[in-house]
Amino acid sequence: MSITGAPINRVDAWAKVSGAARYSAEHPVANVVHAVLVTSTIPSGRVLAIDDSAAREVPGVLLVMTHENAFRLPQKTKDGKLQPPIGRRLTLLQEDDIHYNNQPIAVVVADTVERAREAGARLRIEYERKPAVLDFEQARQAVHPPDKVLSEDTDTKRGDLHAGLLSGSARIDVTYTTPIEHHNPLETHATIAEWQGDRLILHDSTQYMKGVQSIVANIFDISPENVTAICPYVGGGFGCKGSVWSHVVLTAMAAKLVGRPVKLSLDRNQMFGPVGCRPNTEQRMRMAALPDGRMTASGHDTIAYTSMFEDWIEPCGLVTRMMYESPNQETSHRLARMHLGTPTFMRAPGEATGSYALDCAMDELAYELHMDPLDLRLKNYTERDPGKGLPFSSKSLRQCYEIGAERFGWRDRNPQPRSMRRGNKLVGWGMATATYPTNRSPAECAATLLPDGTALFRSGTQDLGTGTYTVMTQVAADALGVPLDRVRFELGDSQMPDAPVSGGSMTVASVAPAVQAAGTALRLKLLGIAAADERSPLFGATADEVGVDATSDGGELYLLDAPTRREGMQAIAARHGGPVEVTARAEPGDEKQRYSMHAFGAVFVEVTVDEDLGEIRVPRVVGVYGVGKLMNEKTGYSQLMGGIVWGVGLALFEETLIDKRAGRAVNGNLAEYHVPTNADIQSIDVQIVDEDDPHVNPLGAKGIGEIGITGVGAAIANAVFHATGKRVRDLPITLDKLL
Repeated sequence: MSITGAPINRVDAWAKVSGAARYSAEHPVANVVHAVLVTSTIPSGRVLAIDDSAAREVPGVLLVMTHENAFRLPQKTKDGKLQPPIGRRLTLLQEDDIHYNNQPIAVVVADTVERAREAGARLRIEYERKPAVLDFEQARQAVHPPDKVLSEDTDTKRGDLHAGLLSGSARIDVTYTTPIEHHNPLETHATIAEWQGDRLILHDSTQYMKGVQSIVANIFDISPENVTAICPYVGGGFGCKGSVWSHVVLTAMAAKLVGRPVKLSLDRNQMFGPVGCRPNTEQRMRMAALPDGRMTASGHDTIAYTSMFEDWIEPCGLVTRMMYESPNQETSHRLARMHLGTPTFMRAPGEATGSYALDCAMDELAYELHMDPLDLRLKNYTERDPGKGLPFSSKSLRQCYEIGAERFGWRDRNPQPRSMRRGNKLVGWGMATATYPTNRSPAECAATLLPDGTALFRSGTQDLGTGTYTVMTQVAADALGVPLDRVRFELGDSQMPDAPVSGGSMTVASVAPAVQAAGTALRLKLLGIAAADERSPLFGATADEVGVDATSDGGELYLLDAPTRREGMQAIAARHGGPVEVTARAEPGDEKQRYSMHAFGAVFVEVTVDEDLGEIRVPRVVGVYGVGKLMNEKTGYSQLMGGIVWGVGLALFEETLIDKRAGRAVNGNLAEYHVPTNADIQSIDVQIVDEDDPHVNPLGAKGIGEIGITGVGAAIANAVFHATGKRVRDLPITLDKLL
């Protein structure tokens, strides 16, 4: 019986609930000292002088590192921009320019964190202020195209959009906006840097240890083998920990200067600026359709902010290129420079915001046509990616629509806005489509059968709290053919075999095939040892003649034609005289040249709106998804539910408010940056459809980390319109916008 897919408990659960799991700032390092980051209080200009005399009077202060005395980096790497988009242009105190408020301008090191904070507060900083662009309306007057949108073209065009718009009997031309949002994982960014001669050890809260290793090595111009990044547990990332940010390198620079290990954890307010965000967007949607609902045209134009010193685009238009059939289509992406920190990946970057605009526009078009919104989507359903001209590797969206509509009771909906009530509450029903691309990168895994009969699998990946430890243990046990309790999976060290960034929902799709390959290779190596040993019952056997019994103690290999002739894997290894080791690599082939690969889902939402107060509640959400083979039913459902909760936050709560005079987030804390709490979430019904996709990877698994948030924002916005008759096109939808 396969262990993969079973709803087993997390193998790391006890470590987390007992406190044994160590996060980046918790690793015990001898002789460690503490650093605090000092950031700018102006959005544009330069540092004229920093008076640190009062700071140095604080007992225990070891270093005040500024642009005047910072460790000098090689000229070619002083801004850190090395591997876009993961590699970012960093602020490493090599110059005095200020590009945004909350930019790193100094690092203070002391023997305690309290003394470092006190010294940092005593710095007296003199600035030369320069004009700053802090109003998006001003910034959007001068936009420019990015070089690329991820790996795709910035703009696309097929057919004749203008002619398609004219040929439709129903047309819409509307604009949607989304605000700046910040990630705010419970664990803020943290780094401990320790130099041992010319070797650097970094305990860093990251989604990409291999990236930390290679980028930091390049910045210091040392061999990657001399940098070790360690991160066994991440207290949430959601994209902001996918890049190497300034504080990581600054901590290593400070450690070099003081000659001791240095620990630095960002304050909560320092999560707003130096480590990325989701940028605000303005998305113009133009659509037209014939009376029967067939779309004749669709246009999606995106403007998003980026920083003054680096381009980052929220790829909103990608979802429109592939979702619905439309013979005439144009998409574009433009950037508006502002004196704010550079944005970055945030859960489903582009798809979360782009699906909001696309599926709200579909809802508006459905109302123009006097057509059910679900029927409009089915009318424009396509089995091929119209943007790439490729068939989908698998697509269960039609089943998702059908199951979701049935579970939700969608066909009982009265389409007339303000027609459904419950007491003094207006009731609205809305729906939308969810999607996220299926990504995969090369990965490696080492597997060892130890003398005690347990198997150790190791890969240099990360667990963001999503269940990577657990899923990889399941895959390893199945591939090797041993009981689950005989397998230990280790990650979190850049010296382990290669693995990609834990982003783009691709960890399972990339690393699990390598784990599977390593387990299979280890089992075959054990068989080879037994088959060559005259003392073994399996002497002379070939691979196609041997089965594996994982139910036996430790796992046994046996002859298919003579099941009593069998031998335990531990016994084989013992005769071998020591551990049996293999390393395997798994990588994608040319399948993305032959197929478009996406996960799909359907989201149905009910909202209630207090007619007098405008208060919005979400009593229930039904989400049905086609995500290939689910690796663990328990952790998988949890992931999708978490994405839906974030979708509620996207629609109703999250917004970073920027002071247009100073450029600083005025709600840069967890008290005033609003996210959903338990009281805001009621019934969430998640279902998975059976889906077999032999093309995405050997396990048929599609990523689920990000699809859960997609579609939810649009479904809620559409439900609010159905409840109130008022179309709010600016997220978040707050009560003041309904009154």
